[in-house]
Amino acid sequence: MVATQNVYTPAADQTLSAGADMEQCVGYTKSSSKEAAAAPHDPSSHGYAGDHDIFAESSEEVAHDRMKEIAAAGNAHFHRLGWKRLAVVTIVEAIALGALSLPAAYHTLGMFPGVFLTITLGFVAIFTSYLVGQVKLKFPETANYADAGRLLLGRVGYEIFGLALVLELVMVVGSHALTGSIALSTLNGGKVCSIVFSAISAIILLILAIPPSFTEVAILGYVDFVSIVAAVGITIIATGIQAHNSDGGLSGVDWSAWPREDVSFSQAFVAVSNIIFAFSFAIGQFSFMDEMHTPTDYMKSVWASGFIQIGIYTLTGALCYAFIGSSVQSPALLSAGPIISKVAFGVALPVIFISGSINSTVALRYLHGRMFKNSLLRFIKTPKGWASWIGLVTAFTLVGWIIAEAIPIFSDLLSLASALFVSGFSFWIPAIMWFKLLCKGSWYSKKNLPISLGSILAFIIGAVTLVAGTYSTIVDIIKETSDGHAHSPFACRST
Repeated sequence: MVATQNVYTPAADQTLSAGADMEQCVGYTKSSSKEAAAAPHDPSSHGYAGDHDIFAESSEEVAHDRMKEIAAAGNAHFHRLGWKRLAVVTIVEAIALGALSLPAAYHTLGMFPGVFLTITLGFVAIFTSYLVGQVKLKFPETANYADAGRLLLGRVGYEIFGLALVLELVMVVGSHALTGSIALSTLNGGKVCSIVFSAISAIILLILAIPPSFTEVAILGYVDFVSIVAAVGITIIATGIQAHNSDGGLSGVDWSAWPREDVSFSQAFVAVSNIIFAFSFAIGQFSFMDEMHTPTDYMKSVWASGFIQIGIYTLTGALCYAFIGSSVQSPALLSAGPIISKVAFGVALPVIFISGSINSTVALRYLHGRMFKNSLLRFIKTPKGWASWIGLVTAFTLVGWIIAEAIPIFSDLLSLASALFVSGFSFWIPAIMWFKLLCKGSWYSKKNLPISLGSILAFIIGAVTLVAGTYSTIVDIIKETSDGHAHSPFACRST
């Protein structure tokens, strides 16, 4: 009998996402197959005596084929995202908390600076997302921002960018847990300890983060988008009616076109940081594009999500501030009065939790893929794979919940996240990518100069936000806490 020889074809190799580790999983290689073929066989192996060897080797082949099937199914499962669903994912990933913080930012900065910064920073974010997408197309193996860090700085960059990615997203998840706590407390009328509601919010975020594919999450994204538009719309209409019926009508609302005279530098920059936070969609772009079946379509989603976000942010910030004036709160849904706030928060519950879960998925895909890089567990197609994924989701959400309780000041939590991380992921890091990874020839050549100037502007915005934004947020947190305007960390409070 001649030992069975496995036949390898290019198609079979493509079926394996990372063929080397597939072979490690089953302890099988091409070389071992060739050695088996070359090995001498006992003449007695002919006939029934050799059947045991045949079945033994067939079992090994079955195991190997099973591993290939799991890998192929895993790869197919994570490459089903089209540009329309990508646009939905990027919109809901950023738009929820960003929209809710803008009216208060406009109150601090004034109407004109607020509108100007929202539109300007929105177009800069679209530009930097274009750069991020170009890096992904040029280096298709870049699956997340940590991989981009490796392109820029080697292993050190991979570790630093990976850590920053996880810290940013866990803080965003904490923001959603905090917002969920505020929403549920508002609906309840403040009769239950807020820690109970923040824990419930964390559990909901955990459950919604269990689906590992962005394609599946995008389906919930449609519900998410309708939810935030409806909630903000209810708030705008209700506050507009209230302003119209108040003494003096709309002209009696005390809004200002320019910053308040008593506003401090730290307060102003916290407001700017909140606007920057609203345009954080580039942070997940590598991960989102990695699931696209046609990555070259990415700019369609960037333009769609960018324009929609600019429109919603500008209208929400300007109209809410114009109707509410100096009494505007953060999140904005608190400003509509007790009854309308309950209605708005009830409608906004899907966006609070679905958007938060998308941020969890971005971070967890990176962590899970890194932890199980050379294992079939990374495809999340087996019981052990699911167990590893759910365990990681639980741990990540728990950390986010702890952050939500440790920094219970909504605007400052968003500001700290944007100052430390969004400033880089959405602004100064893409600028560096242009000069180091994308630019061909002189940066000041006629062809490259427009993009180079845009990159310089993005770098300046990001660098200033990193330094001044972080400083201002820390100062503001200390001031709010010392003045008694902030709740104590981990305090059982009613709101």
